[in-house]
Amino acid sequence: MRPENRDGGNGMPGRAHPFEAEDRRRVTEAFSLLTASARVRRAPDLLCRACVDLLPVSGASISISGSSTVQALWCASDDTAARLAEAQYTLGDGPCQSALARAAPVLAPDLTAGPDARRWPVFAHQAVELGVRAVFSLPLGAGALALGTLDLYRDTAGPLSVRDLRIALLVRDAVTFAVLSLEAASSDAESADGSEVASWVDAAHADHVEVHQAVGMVMVQLGVDPDQALDRLRAYAFAHGHTVTEVAQEILARTLRLRPTGDDRPKGRGRLGDEGDGERS
Repeated sequence: MRPENRDGGNGMPGRAHPFEAEDRRRVTEAFSLLTASARVRRAPDLLCRACVDLLPVSGASISISGSSTVQALWCASDDTAARLAEAQYTLGDGPCQSALARAAPVLAPDLTAGPDARRWPVFAHQAVELGVRAVFSLPLGAGALALGTLDLYRDTAGPLSVRDLRIALLVRDAVTFAVLSLEAASSDAESADGSEVASWVDAAHADHVEVHQAVGMVMVQLGVDPDQALDRLRAYAFAHGHTVTEVAQEILARTLRLRPTGDDRPKGRGRLGDEGDGERS
């Protein structure tokens, strides 16, 4: 897969690089030590920390996808990385969403101006307010099937070097292997740490399950299709300064019920900010 880079500042190396073997060894050693660690409870956090240690980035997050539109934050190296992931999930827009939809890396080296700021104007504004200037989103998985994304951010604008991009792709592959291996361990009844692994694997899926359930409730309440129901959740969250996950939890708890608007039709997509009304109980 070739990365999508609107500015053209990064390219995939076309031939063997003198540091390629060294870079591969560094990544392999870092993740081998991590997966061999007995500190199973900290596995997700350690994965994110390894990404930051291996690359010239300020932070990292890993999100798991339940579908082409619904994602849940699995781990983040810091609060900014977590808020950045939630912002993209709530808006349904941003490098992370584009990488998931295309199953290809999306590189946004400057969110303050230029093509990146124009492509995702609302997300870029929120990212800059968080102190983020560049985002690099890499899909997890192989081929056209992405099981989530690895999202890297920097507090300074600028592209990744060719070498750093190569390391980032190696890290992406290592994260994919680690996620699949740890999920497999959660279903292994004979694993000594099985219960601990299962606890955070289940938690990682809980958020997008809640959103799926809330989408179902909104579909029934408003008589709309799944895409429009998710749009209504996102629009309400955006208008009220919440995340989609928070709104989904309120709907499931029946403390919030979205009311129909003139735009609620069985077909078609809603618009961000067209949040309509909601009743709280």
